[in-house]
Amino acid sequence: MSEMSAASVEAQPRLDFVMCASPAGMHRMAYWEWGDPDNDRVLLCVHGLTRNGRDFDVLAARLAPHYRVVCPDVVGRGKSDWLINPAFYAIPQYVADMLTLIARLKPARLDWVGTSMGGLIGMGMAAGLTTSALMRLDRGELGLDPSHGIPLGRMVLNDIGPALNDKGLSRIAEYVGKREEFDSFEQAVEYVKRISEGFGPHDDEGWRALTRHVFNRQGDRWVKHYDLRIAEPIAQQDAAVLRGAEAVLWAGFESLREPVLVLRGETSDLLTEAGMLDMQKRNPRARGVTFKGVGHAPTLRSPDQVDTVAAFLLEGLVG
Repeated sequence: MSEMSAASVEAQPRLDFVMCASPAGMHRMAYWEWGDPDNDRVLLCVHGLTRNGRDFDVLAARLAPHYRVVCPDVVGRGKSDWLINPAFYAIPQYVADMLTLIARLKPARLDWVGTSMGGLIGMGMAAGLTTSALMRLDRGELGLDPSHGIPLGRMVLNDIGPALNDKGLSRIAEYVGKREEFDSFEQAVEYVKRISEGFGPHDDEGWRALTRHVFNRQGDRWVKHYDLRIAEPIAQQDAAVLRGAEAVLWAGFESLREPVLVLRGETSDLLTEAGMLDMQKRNPRARGVTFKGVGHAPTLRSPDQVDTVAAFLLEGLVG
């Protein structure tokens, strides 16, 4: 699969931090920013469970002329702090952190790209906004706009939906909390290739780029660049918890009022074909695209994937 590259783009991301709060205390969330910092059209790109904001370098470089593109490292990953209490490595905390970031960015328009966990955060945010808006509406405090000041626009859900597939979750849980150390960066690259077969075919530089920001050199060893404790809340989930989470996510997804693009890897074990079709039925604004030769999840690096996402988002900016 041929890939696009952000390396030759003159503009490089700016790194900044925002202070967030959890019940256990304060933490900094890092975010990478592309494009004009005064552009009030913001594209928020949120990564998957063990990844970080640099996953979106290629897509961000493409869209930076049109958006202020912001790619956070979700807490516990990348340049962000680790939580004191790992119990809060969960969607509600991630949603709260994103709302803090959005408050700083003050977008006039906010579009969203969420890969896997990043899509869950987006749907969770939509569900929370809808619930809180309905409560305020009951008190006569606002009109009918459920966003109430957060201009949530188009959303791209990358290989994720409200229905949580147990098989896919189990596969991911097997490696998330395992400590892996390597003598060389090349060994780390081979490890990422092995556990990330679902990303589909990439050239050598593509795999190196997908490894560069998820493994960190410590002394003479290369180690995972995230808090291994993010696996603990996943291990504690049972069927009842998952079903309750699905109900919340469906509420958020169905509340989305602007077009939604659902991406799926052809062999994904997290978003099934039936699941994608169900999403299109339950929200008529959703459209689906399947990428052949890919599982969980499309990396949004190849021209066909980048072009698909860019066309969808820029369509919303016309006029």
